[in-house]
Amino acid sequence: MLSEASLAPTSAPPNAAPLTRPQTAKRYIGARQGDGLDELRFRAPRPKGRGAGSNVSGRYEKEQRESVDDGWVSADDLPAFKTEVIAERAKTIITRNDSPDISFDRSINPYRGCEHGCVYCYARPTHAYMGLSPGLDFESKIFVKEGAAALLERELSAPGYAPRTIAIGSNTDPYQPIERTRRVMRSILEVLSRFNHPVGIVTKSALVTRDIDILAPMARRGLVKVALSVTTLDRALARSMEPRAATPERRLEAIKQLSDAGVPTSVMVAPIIPGVNDSEIEAILTRAHAMGARDAGYVMLRLPLEVRDLFGEWLIDHAPEKYRRVMSLVRSTRDGKTNDSTWGKRMTGDGPYAWMTGRRFEVAAEKLGFNKTRTRLRTDIFTAPQRASAQLSLF
Repeated sequence: MLSEASLAPTSAPPNAAPLTRPQTAKRYIGARQGDGLDELRFRAPRPKGRGAGSNVSGRYEKEQRESVDDGWVSADDLPAFKTEVIAERAKTIITRNDSPDISFDRSINPYRGCEHGCVYCYARPTHAYMGLSPGLDFESKIFVKEGAAALLERELSAPGYAPRTIAIGSNTDPYQPIERTRRVMRSILEVLSRFNHPVGIVTKSALVTRDIDILAPMARRGLVKVALSVTTLDRALARSMEPRAATPERRLEAIKQLSDAGVPTSVMVAPIIPGVNDSEIEAILTRAHAMGARDAGYVMLRLPLEVRDLFGEWLIDHAPEKYRRVMSLVRSTRDGKTNDSTWGKRMTGDGPYAWMTGRRFEVAAEKLGFNKTRTRLRTDIFTAPQRASAQLSLF
């Protein structure tokens, strides 16, 4: 069965077998102090269909604990790791920012947490603010912002509101699996369409095509653009790294359907992970362009806070022979660290390897004809519908 144990690392038994891809429930992984494999510790098996391999306590908790396998029960006998939905009554729905290195100053996140389970997700540490783990909790305890459409309508109707493009999908995916039944994102789009308000969407999900009936008319009015994030064309790699996101082929097909419907569509090669998917940059851009994408961008991997250890665990589980090289390359793009939040560097990284990667991307994008013109969304047709209770004009 699973029991709770201290995070303090322990050494592997002297006769421990060399680290290889796990074949049984028992596994030894690198200690959290540093990134070397000299110190090993034991932990529970990775839950099937989930990106994170552990559920360590958030950094604000008084106790640091995690589950380990005591050997009594096989991983195959464990119950399925189910998603828990938590209703959240937000007071506001539009989030503001003043970051100089991103193109929007406001965004909406219909959900907290993300079922896609992308192991590298930079948003994972936000679950610590909820008293939960950035690990398995982040992808299995999902907060739904109920009443989001009503909140949005109220905020857009506020006197003096000045429209600018709202970004959706900048933190967690608005089209994650729970959206199929909750339809929070669709309700938000209905409000934005009614108000003639511009919106930019980023997603890894083919579910976005469900809303073409809203997106296509908005596109004809110059109000929407959609970016699909394609991390790899390797289905097996995507399955292990982004277990509940759409397959690469379905994302490419979504680009085609959106483009065919007249929706300005772009591809994001994000994140580029040194030593893992960086060899696929040109291939991803080529496939996406063939499907109709005409804008392209990229983001270099960064591993803030708890994400460093979660990604390290994933590497040891799935590609232990690459562990040291990948982590070394990641540090080479972040001035010796695994994360650098400096404006202007956090998206692209720094150093020779990051520079070379950026130039490869630019050359490939230029050769294929990406980014020839930028889609500029309209704000001049924004109209706040008059509330039913508003006083009628005399004339």
